[in-house]
Amino acid sequence: MRSHEIDYRIYGSDIQVLEVELDPQETVIAEAGAMVYMEDGIQFETKMGDGSNPSQGFLGKLVSMGSRMITGESLFMTHFTHRGYSKAKVAFSAPYPGTIMPINLAEFPNGLIVQKDGFLAAALGTKVAMHFNRRLGAGFFGGEGFIMQRLTGDGLAFIHAGGTVVERHLHNETLRVDTGCVVAYENGIDFDIQQAGGLKSMVFGGEGLFLATLRGTGRVWIQSMPVKKLIQALMPNGANANKEGGLLSSFLE
Repeated sequence: MRSHEIDYRIYGSDIQVLEVELDPQETVIAEAGAMVYMEDGIQFETKMGDGSNPSQGFLGKLVSMGSRMITGESLFMTHFTHRGYSKAKVAFSAPYPGTIMPINLAEFPNGLIVQKDGFLAAALGTKVAMHFNRRLGAGFFGGEGFIMQRLTGDGLAFIHAGGTVVERHLHNETLRVDTGCVVAYENGIDFDIQQAGGLKSMVFGGEGLFLATLRGTGRVWIQSMPVKKLIQALMPNGANANKEGGLLSSFLE
């Protein structure tokens, strides 16, 4: 199934909003609860599965539903379809401050591997599947666990990342990254973990016990503030608790 061709705009800087413009009978799929507003003529329906295979039977939808449960996402996806005339818009917001990344999946014939809570929305026809990390170490210590998401298709998909996003192009290189800061990478890049350094560095270095390693040729995306770090920073007893009353106090003022 070819993906629908959709137009979009992204508003804001820290807490962004994705606005998608649909032609009649065009559809965009999104995580449940992500919608902010929609114009007249757009109808939404909650479905099992991503809609990439319209002829998929109940058993196939049940498997897809189980995969989404394993990845920690909602069991259902919401399909927004423009049933009216001319054009109409629907907007979505990310679940926490950060950056919304538009990705043209046609550039990645082997698919894109995304952190399990990174998917926000996509054109109908995009397949959202489970990706199993076969490396035991990466599963336990890589920050994302064994289960990630694999996006495939030939249309636009939108990924959410925490903080600022840096895109890197690897050319048979190795990039070491703080665990949890990996947003997405091309299918074919080798993702693993390695010890952060000597015992002294691991205990007192402040960088954690392990680092994620990305090896190969392809594109990778790194986020500056994964949601786990954001939560830790805002906690009353977190790492920033003694910095001028803590970040949480400054947010509440």
